[in-house]
Amino acid sequence: MSRNSAIERLIEPRTRDLGDLTVRRLLPDKQRQRVGPFIFFDHMGPAEFPPGTGVNVRAHPHIGLATITYLFEGEILHRDSLGHVQPIRPGAVNWMTAGRGIVHSEKVTDEVLASGQRLHGLQTWVALPAAAEEIEPSFEHYPAGDIPCVDAGGATVRVVLGSAFGVASPVATQSGTLYVEAILGPGQSVEIPEAEELAVYVVDGTVAVNGQFVEAGVLAVLERGASGSVTAEGAARIMFAGGDALDGERHIWWNFVSSSRERIEQAKQDWREQRFDSVPGESDFIPLPGR
Repeated sequence: MSRNSAIERLIEPRTRDLGDLTVRRLLPDKQRQRVGPFIFFDHMGPAEFPPGTGVNVRAHPHIGLATITYLFEGEILHRDSLGHVQPIRPGAVNWMTAGRGIVHSEKVTDEVLASGQRLHGLQTWVALPAAAEEIEPSFEHYPAGDIPCVDAGGATVRVVLGSAFGVASPVATQSGTLYVEAILGPGQSVEIPEAEELAVYVVDGTVAVNGQFVEAGVLAVLERGASGSVTAEGAARIMFAGGDALDGERHIWWNFVSSSRERIEQAKQDWREQRFDSVPGESDFIPLPGR
């Protein structure tokens, strides 16, 4: 990269087709496991689900992380082992803290299944600090109207997690975390917010980060302390994702994240023997992968 671009690395997505849904995975990457506490970053869709079809992710477990579901279009129905049943719609935030262990499913309501829908959004995981990996699991939902939205030089900016652009998200995180959506018109720019580690993900359109072009679907990991701006060539939507660097190594296996390999082995055994709490009213689940 050029000395002035502020970009350390460009990460191209790995694409997986899950039936009617295409998922592009940016993190973890073989060259970069995480950015700040963000250790998993999936871009799903946009996908058209005809009537009678829909997302059907059966119950599965997590430990040692928090998940963030953020949609641009469509609706997903969250259910978890704590008894929460919560539809999520565009602009809202589902913040699920797995801690010592939680189980959830992601499906659709009968109404959405009957009508069909267009689905588009992001699924991300934030690794918890080592001292918080075994906290009690929890779930919080924040409607779209609770997420602060500001005009930043003509760009529409929503601060999903953390503090930036003079506003603070109501979502309580376990470590310094920044997650910001910016919608830009042609030629509009938005300043790069401050964070110890930060990346720019281009959801739609093409942008220039201090003059360095980044295409849609690419994650641009910025140099530490990077400043400057992101400018849209045409209409564009981007996400800033990052925050404080993690406090040490993290191991990832399937849906489990931990600073301890032994803890992941225990979680594997617990799921294999069905010692996790179940999602009320659901008997189907995803078996432990045979790998």
